[in-house]
Amino acid sequence: MRLRSSPAPTFALALAFALAAVGGPRAAAGQGMQGMSMSSSPSFLFGSQGVLELSRVSPAIAGQDRTEGYLTEPALMAHGSALGGTLQGVGTLDLEGLTIPGGELTPGAWGEGFVDRRHPHTYLHELMVSAQALGGLGRASLSLGKGFAPFGTDDPMVRPFVKYPTNHHLAQVLERAVAIGAVARGPLVLEAGIFNGDEPKGPGSFADVGRFGDSWSGRATLLPLPGLELQGSYAFLRSPERPDGRGLDQHKWSAAARWGGADERRPYALVEWATTDETGAGAPGFRFSSMLAEGSVSPGPFLLAGRVERSTQPEEERLADPFRVPRVPADFSLLGVTRWESATLHARWLGVHASGLRLQPFVEAMLSHPSDAAPGPLFQAATFYGSSRIWTLSAGVRLEAGMSHMRMGRYGVAAD
Repeated sequence: MRLRSSPAPTFALALAFALAAVGGPRAAAGQGMQGMSMSSSPSFLFGSQGVLELSRVSPAIAGQDRTEGYLTEPALMAHGSALGGTLQGVGTLDLEGLTIPGGELTPGAWGEGFVDRRHPHTYLHELMVSAQALGGLGRASLSLGKGFAPFGTDDPMVRPFVKYPTNHHLAQVLERAVAIGAVARGPLVLEAGIFNGDEPKGPGSFADVGRFGDSWSGRATLLPLPGLELQGSYAFLRSPERPDGRGLDQHKWSAAARWGGADERRPYALVEWATTDETGAGAPGFRFSSMLAEGSVSPGPFLLAGRVERSTQPEEERLADPFRVPRVPADFSLLGVTRWESATLHARWLGVHASGLRLQPFVEAMLSHPSDAAPGPLFQAATFYGSSRIWTLSAGVRLEAGMSHMRMGRYGVAAD
């Protein structure tokens, strides 16, 4: 067993950003841009959040258990509105580069050079400005900045669980320089966006504006009933793994049904399917796919949530640190493809308030089953991990102040 302690400044950061929004304008939990848009004068909402977490994974690697503690998902959020909602802005600072520079121990997580650890996101997670107008086709908006491409489902940060699902890099395209046009008419919302295809190089990355426009995506969302949302989307990413643009391209598809609103006390459900095909450079293609279902209910002061997932991930050569792979792959080959099947249960107490803070103690358990979807001679999942069953047990407290974190990845009329 190994205990990985967070650096001393972590706990000071936790208190600092948890208090940051207490003195400023703020909204009740679940209130969003819609709550501000009717005012003709400028309006602003501020909030902060973080999760103090202790996790034990058994086994984490080579049959060995690991126990680690840290501050994860530390974020400062700001939303603004002016001219009666005609202009809107959203910003999110993510401090994970300071608090989890080596990533968060999460079996099955992968992407941006990390494996079996969720990578820290960039400091400037979102900075988007949207302008809206009313025309003959309905409401329209143009959104510019750094944020999420119009593809797939909500970032797991704003969903009930602490541990991210395996499909994070299959089901979302985030932290890009992006321009998005959107039109809403009746129950239908259409979005199209262009952005840079490469993934961030590290927490301090902004975006490679020299590659802006080499990738694009589109999403259609249907709202047939109050609370029910159906979406289908496609994205083309030019060489996300290689900044020089000479790597494999990705063709991504997503379809999902979602029930529920922004308030976490309302019943919530999500079913999604996603697939990614890698092609190009004369190399044979790879396909990675995912099916996920999750939901939550809130009896009294508690939130209870469950998730099941079946997703595949690539296996690349690992470095001396077994939780890392070469940030720029040496070639287009893989050691294999691992299928992760997992079930997660989460329980949280919502009703603790102290000095303007919302403290939500939680426990979470995940059972994962890694297996060889495409076995290779150099990688067999059960041998590498030392078991075909991996338990992840987490406990801690979620800290929030001011505005609760709202849905991420939709801007302008798509956010409304």
